[in-house]
Amino acid sequence: MTSEKERLGYALGLNIARNLHEQGFEGFDFTAFTAALDDHYSKKELKMSVPEVNQTLQDAMEKIQAEKHAPVLEEGAKFLEENAKRDEVSVTESGLQYRVMKSGNGRSPKPTDQVTTHYHGKLITGNVFDSSVNRGTPATFPVNGVIQGWQEALPMMKEGDKWELFIPYNLAYGENGAGAAIPPFSTLIFEVELISVN
Repeated sequence: MTSEKERLGYALGLNIARNLHEQGFEGFDFTAFTAALDDHYSKKELKMSVPEVNQTLQDAMEKIQAEKHAPVLEEGAKFLEENAKRDEVSVTESGLQYRVMKSGNGRSPKPTDQVTTHYHGKLITGNVFDSSVNRGTPATFPVNGVIQGWQEALPMMKEGDKWELFIPYNLAYGENGAGAAIPPFSTLIFEVELISVN
């Protein structure tokens, strides 16, 4: 690597390779990879459209994420399968599971209502990631402003109800998770007490 152009070319190649490796891209076709670079910089006709490129990359990223987090997915699916067998657990069409801990007799909220709740959220490992109970202060928020599992459960509840929710990842924070506390594809457990519909 004697010339400035050679050094820059090699540095760029290494930089791209490191970034791709960190993102989990392995086993792709190097000939096609270098052909794409050549086509772009030589202004040749491209062999894939921009939408095709975007879809191919999205599909690959989803596959990488699914493989990386397969253990979390499998543990969540196994937990929900076993949990659904319990007599006191109900399962909705979406896959949401719930257990009535205490029954109230107040109003049920609409999706557009604000509610005040006390809740305690944890992973199936038992790790607590958020808890208004631990903070000692109830939380108020719009029903349609929370994760899908809550959006489904809250309108079925009445003021004074306390339910335990078992929420599949696709009704929670999905394949992205939420910060460091909730990994991607996490099944979540919440104890939720509906204090009031505001």
